[in-house]
Amino acid sequence: MSKTLYLTTTLPYVNAPLHMGHALEFVRADTIARYKKHLDFDVYFNTGTDEHGIKIYDKAIEKGLDVQDFVDQGFETFKEQLRIFGILDNIHFIRTTDESHIKAVQEFWKRVKDNGYIYKKQYEAKYCIGCESEKTDSELVDGACPFHPGMELKLINEENYFFKYSSFGDRLLKFYDEHLDFVVPDFRLNEVRNFVKGGLQDFSISRLKEKMPWGIEVPGDSEQVMYVWFDALVNYISTLGWPNNNENFEKYWVHGTPTQYCGKDNTRFQAAMWQAMLAAADLPNSHQIIVNGFITGSGGIRMSKSLGNSVDPRDIVKEYGTDALRYFLLREVGSFEDSPFTIERFKDAYNSGLANGLGNLTSRVLTLSEKYLDGKYDLEGIEMPLEYFDHLDNFDIQKATEFVWQKIGELDKRIQETEPFKVIKVDPDKGKELIKENVLMLYEISQMLIPLLPETSEKIQELIKQNKKPENPLFLRKE
Repeated sequence: MSKTLYLTTTLPYVNAPLHMGHALEFVRADTIARYKKHLDFDVYFNTGTDEHGIKIYDKAIEKGLDVQDFVDQGFETFKEQLRIFGILDNIHFIRTTDESHIKAVQEFWKRVKDNGYIYKKQYEAKYCIGCESEKTDSELVDGACPFHPGMELKLINEENYFFKYSSFGDRLLKFYDEHLDFVVPDFRLNEVRNFVKGGLQDFSISRLKEKMPWGIEVPGDSEQVMYVWFDALVNYISTLGWPNNNENFEKYWVHGTPTQYCGKDNTRFQAAMWQAMLAAADLPNSHQIIVNGFITGSGGIRMSKSLGNSVDPRDIVKEYGTDALRYFLLREVGSFEDSPFTIERFKDAYNSGLANGLGNLTSRVLTLSEKYLDGKYDLEGIEMPLEYFDHLDNFDIQKATEFVWQKIGELDKRIQETEPFKVIKVDPDKGKELIKENVLMLYEISQMLIPLLPETSEKIQELIKQNKKPENPLFLRKE
């Protein structure tokens, strides 16, 4: 197995702050990146911002801003939110307005066109600005996009360039059959396979510049700009230096394991459209696509600002802290299915799992250690159990987190049953041994927390090394 990992997220638009679904994707990708780094993998973790398209242009005009100034502000907001979510500092950023990306996209277009997979025609279509994609009547629910039910569809009637998507159906199906773990979970692969079996339709990959001036110009045609998805998907290779500096591209994409996180509404774009585009340019396919479910509000309805059921992740972090948000997203949200988020559910999970759980346990263990032991522990060689490895290797982060809290529960029960605080008074040697064993078990838990709750893991390990109980609760109970 390669000791390199190339890990990416989708690129959010910069027209609005990141929502809870974005937080879920970034926190999970960050968890996998941290886990692999802990195992000494060479990790290239890429994310960034999608800065072209009609929704960006319209929002900038609405605010009375120059479009470039608007996306510059959006990028800075994006980076600040990643910091709030506890994302790794050494992350690679890509912006679709970067000059290197623009040149890479234009080269990609030329190669696909030279291979005979781009043509021009007049067409008419319904277009969802929220998804930045065309919608067939069969995809609509009550005449609206199912992902953006309150948004009016835009009617397009113009001459544009098209991608010969229809040429890649058999090739994609063969690829899926030869790579049964290409999409995780497997039922999402079945959905993509059924979509491709239903017949792929060529789609427009450009817009008239006079109607939508904010985009990358089509090579050889100054009157057209590229469709935003055709532009944005190329970021996964342009950030590696393709096509001019291929060292990272060869290392992480060609000979590595390029792995892409996305939400379930992006599955077709990542697992079918992007793979067909790569094939059209004679480039290797992705290694794996990991698909999250949706964060829903009360009643199981997808969280949406337009529906008034959204919760801003920044507000959660402000009141409860970064690791509290990470804890909920990693333990209380299904690894691959939709899961609800309400303030009440969050607070219950916070109090039971963090304040009364991990925080209280840490205080109990280290209070006895500080009182009765000298703090000289052999911490070398204490590592994560194999079962924990297996869960993360399968991207089942909820199971991995649940496994950690199982260990927290076991240690808590052990303290209740062995009562070291009583034993040490009648048998000091045995009592000290029990306390020492508890500290080592807590350290093992802290090791497993490194990818999940990095700030908390660091705090616990520092307390163990200093042999001190927490001066303040790690997680203050909320009423």
